[in-house]
Amino acid sequence: MTRKKIGIIAVLAVLIIMLIPIKSQYKDGGTVKYNAVLYGITKHHAIYSERNSPSGKVGYNIGTTVRILWFDVYDNVKFVLMENIERQDDK
Repeated sequence: MTRKKIGIIAVLAVLIIMLIPIKSQYKDGGTVKYNAVLYGITKHHAIYSERNSPSGKVGYNIGTTVRILWFDVYDNVKFVLMENIERQDDK
């Protein structure tokens, strides 16, 4: 094998390793985070108490955040009150 082929194989191996995510689960109500070197995906489901929530009530942050190369490209995280979640379960 020539040096050029070995170099191409090494670069491809490094790129593949940079795309493999590591899964992390948080104990905040169910948030799951997938992190790789080149990207990251976070599926939010975090409970907030009355002290921490922006409205002063109990609820969840629910949604998804996508990061590519240190830049957030998609973010649809919303605060949902606990009252609204209970009403949806009754239906």
